[in-house]
Amino acid sequence: MSTGISVILCIVAGVLLLVGFLGTFVPVLPGAPLAWAGLLAAYFSEYNSISLLCLVITGIIAVVVSIADNFFPVTMTKKFGGSKYATTGATIGLIVGFFTGPWGIILGPFFGALIGEFINKEGRSEGVFKAAFGAFMGFLLGTGLKMITVLGFIWVFVISFFR
Repeated sequence: MSTGISVILCIVAGVLLLVGFLGTFVPVLPGAPLAWAGLLAAYFSEYNSISLLCLVITGIIAVVVSIADNFFPVTMTKKFGGSKYATTGATIGLIVGFFTGPWGIILGPFFGALIGEFINKEGRSEGVFKAAFGAFMGFLLGTGLKMITVLGFIWVFVISFFR
């Protein structure tokens, strides 16, 4: 493989890893799969020494984390007595919060879940805060898991670059 293609693959890998990290908190970007695609690109570059076994293991981790990320908010919302409205509200709150800065990203899911559950309960406040808290905790758990995973993928990329 030519040096130019290897450089391009290495750059593409780095960009995919960074976009994958953004995808850990931007709901429309699949963070872990994008970051794994970065590792895949790095695998084919002469400048990285990622083994096939490492690529397979990180691929499995990316799939598991992506699936778990979809279950955490629903599971936590149900555990705290919430409905689909709270989960949907948390997602909408995250999207709206993304445009309002870091505090919006953190608080948007909570307030979105709160409003969603309030709509579901038709204006009654019983259990609304508890359900919103559950949806928020599920969001934080999923986001945290994705962030840790993608940071691990970035670490693999950086370490493989310097070997």
